Amino acid sequence: MSDDDTRPDGTASDRHEPGGTAADRDVPDRHGPELGVPELDPVIHAQARLRVVATLNVLPDGDEMAFNSMKQLLGMTAGNLSVHLTKLEDAGYVRINKTHRGRTPVTFVALTKRGRLAFEEYTKAVRALLDNAGGRP
Repeated sequence: MSDDDTRPDGTASDRHEPGGTAADRDVPDRHGPELGVPELDPVIHAQARLRVVATLNVLPDGDEMAFNSMKQLLGMTAGNLSVHLTKLEDAGYVRINKTHRGRTPVTFVALTKRGRLAFEEYTKAVRALLDNAGGRP
């Protein structure tokens, strides 16, 4: 054991070093892209956008939700929801349809096929990340 492997009080450190003891070699190092750590889609990963996509994902393919209903359901302000929807629209994950009911403007939002696939990949990546976290069952 080198001086780097001991604490100031002389006891062994808990630090894992590759090629250490047999017990250390049984603990895989699961960090880094070279070992297959899943990447999380940054467009979906933001909490507000994740909530939006998860909400739209429960709708049948092709169905849409009114902006005001989504705003109320998610407890978001119109401005905040609008900003996040714009980012999702720019990524091709949502489709925004502005129309009128009589003389009243109404905005509808739907998850696109690309958005549905991106959410599916995102949830797979999160599951893989959690599975690789090495937590106890």
